[in-house]
Amino acid sequence: MRNVALIIAGSLILSVISSCSKSFVEQTNPNAASVDNGLKTESDIAAGVYGVYQSLRSGNCIGEGAALWTDDRADDVNTTDNQSNNGEPFQFSAFAIVPSNSYLLAHWTALWTPIVRANLILSKIENVTFASNDTKTQYIAELKFIRALMYFNLVREFGDVPLVTERLNTNDQVKALTFREKKEKVYAQIVIDLKDVVSSNLPAVQPEAAKGRISLQAANGLLGQVYLTMATVLSDGRNDNLNNAKTYLLACYNQKTFTNLSDIPFADVFDVSKKSKNQEIILQIVYKQGDATYSSALARNNQAKGETINAPLYVSQGEGGLFTKDLQNEFETGDVRTDFSIKFAAATNKYFITKFRDVAPAVTKDGYAGNDWILMRYADIILNLAEVYMYFNDNVNATKYLDMVRTRALRPDYATMMATDANYKTKYPTLKLAILHERRIELAFEHHRWHDLTRFFNATELVNYIRAKNQADFDNSPLSNCTTKDYYFPIPLSEYKLNPEGMYQNDGYTQ
Repeated sequence: MRNVALIIAGSLILSVISSCSKSFVEQTNPNAASVDNGLKTESDIAAGVYGVYQSLRSGNCIGEGAALWTDDRADDVNTTDNQSNNGEPFQFSAFAIVPSNSYLLAHWTALWTPIVRANLILSKIENVTFASNDTKTQYIAELKFIRALMYFNLVREFGDVPLVTERLNTNDQVKALTFREKKEKVYAQIVIDLKDVVSSNLPAVQPEAAKGRISLQAANGLLGQVYLTMATVLSDGRNDNLNNAKTYLLACYNQKTFTNLSDIPFADVFDVSKKSKNQEIILQIVYKQGDATYSSALARNNQAKGETINAPLYVSQGEGGLFTKDLQNEFETGDVRTDFSIKFAAATNKYFITKFRDVAPAVTKDGYAGNDWILMRYADIILNLAEVYMYFNDNVNATKYLDMVRTRALRPDYATMMATDANYKTKYPTLKLAILHERRIELAFEHHRWHDLTRFFNATELVNYIRAKNQADFDNSPLSNCTTKDYYFPIPLSEYKLNPEGMYQNDGYTQ
């Protein structure tokens, strides 16, 4: 069992091949036999599946610390210290990423790790005897979901990427697959995987004891989001993709176990004591309160000096979780999300993030909180539905879903705001911008913003949107740096060097 865990944990991705290819392809790796001999029982496979889930926790992947390539990259958060860590983190918010950025490579590597682990287990699972075949099929569905989710992140952030759905055993096999497939083919594979998942025997909703595992709710929701993204970023099949997006998003919506979103208070979504019972949360990464290794750092990292709202026993000496004035200006007065999500700290004379709190004594003075990291929740799906109907020019249904979220936030509905609030109408003159605004406030600091921007706007529109903002609201991150190249991240330099022709660089970046 230990050897199985080690080899799965040690499985790397394409960027490591050039310097450590033997451990990746297992060709002459002394642990290679352990892979084939170790993945033989149901318990071995269970440990392997756990290893795939575990790899999602990394801040370099999609865990709670993954703000650099999402919120920082967008217009919500600024990495203002352009001298720290050789200035590499600052490159993300300054639209100045270079292919040699080590943080970029770490992110790329972390997104590939679950794919490699999933492919390995999928290659062995059919040869393993299970007490119940239902367990095997559920594991297969979970692995395919995670593989699809990782590819969804890769294709949105890098565009064309290598497409690997098999276990890699030889150097020749690796070399043959080290090239970028067109994004259309990557999306097609994501759809194939997720259609298998939605037709699987996974439960519609995971029981309380299994929170953090994939459900049919999550599968339908993700497939709907994939189709919605395809409708906006691919040149062909827009109407078919929108219809498919509506189908699967509605399937997810109809699997909810509550009546109205407003029945679930906004604060309850983030209440650690209710995290395993909350009916709005569809998929989360589970963190363990009071544990030095598996606890959440959200409460302590976001707490400002002199404040106790996030974790009462934790004494902070810093400024806490900061964000742009541009985002602050979008929070509406009287909105329950404003008062819950941000607070002014007298000691620092700045606002800080209060959305992630854990006030239990078990957090202790070390700030070992139990906040789960929410990957998908129903407000997100509801606003996706508003977006789909908006693209269909069905404003009645679009505003119906938009208003579900606003009602919970104790804000007037869209029609009322457009009729009576001149400032709102000026800032969000179209329904599209109103939906984008709602997503920004509802999902603030939850790592959706960059992917929202690249779905709502093409590259040229995105540049215009960013550059039209007030530079004074972004500290020292120069908005004028933003160009059409920034729609995608560059391919990491070490990846490009593996195969300069097949791993061609994204437009606008130089090696």
